[in-house]
Amino acid sequence: MNPKRRFFILILTAALAGMLIFAINVFSYERVLRMQDKRVITFDQMMRDKQDADIIVVGESHTDPRHHELQLKVIRTLHEKGVPLAIGLEMFTAGSQGALNKWIEGKLSLEQFLPIYYENWNLPWPLYSDILLYAREHDIPLVGLNVPRSITTKVAKEGFDSLTEEERRQLPSGISCTIDEAYMEFIRSMHSAHAHGKEFVNFCEAQMIWDNAMALNALEFLQNNPDRTMVVLAGTVHAWKRAIPEQIRRQGSGNVVSVVLPEVPGTAEQGGVTEKDTDFLMLR
Repeated sequence: MNPKRRFFILILTAALAGMLIFAINVFSYERVLRMQDKRVITFDQMMRDKQDADIIVVGESHTDPRHHELQLKVIRTLHEKGVPLAIGLEMFTAGSQGALNKWIEGKLSLEQFLPIYYENWNLPWPLYSDILLYAREHDIPLVGLNVPRSITTKVAKEGFDSLTEEERRQLPSGISCTIDEAYMEFIRSMHSAHAHGKEFVNFCEAQMIWDNAMALNALEFLQNNPDRTMVVLAGTVHAWKRAIPEQIRRQGSGNVVSVVLPEVPGTAEQGGVTEKDTDFLMLR
């Protein structure tokens, strides 16, 4: 396809998606359930509570623009307080780091960056554009945390042991796939359709690879940039304390991790989550 035509199609798709998103009644989260003492506090109080965190994991339902508004609000609040930041992204693989660096440095135009975005992520650009543009405007590093989808897809079908040496070289050094019963119960509660036999174990291994790789990639960046606080943006199933944060804890890095989840009926809601799941629940 002609590059100009491809770009036109991408822009048109983004514009149409943007019109749809704009039509949704986006609102700011202001009420927060602090899980430690079950008190409802304000967003500003939550941000003061989180000031000592090295890593702040903010969950999302990928297609909900309100969740991305919340993520940007966290990022903007920290930046305006003078906190040196980095943004860790489930949406990009570690292999795309060079392109992310060029985007932040202003060496890639939107026309050049959009195809890279869609190579990594299949959701409309307007859902994430405000965050990615804000990072570029304020010179906040973007960090690709994910692994190639082909790897997690293969593990979900055939298990971790099916990976070739070449495929394993695409994973962070030191990655493991040790699953305990508690983790499997956590995944089962999130994905009730995957509840039996070898297929379910493979599915758990794929989730574990995903969580472990993102944790290791985040920690590698922070080891090289210890002055920065990282805000990690990831789907709720990866943001829960039992997922990426648990993998960070297992590495024994000593990094303080804080988890923020938006309230999602039936998945993460008041009365349905505990301090073992999240530190803060943003109430609708």
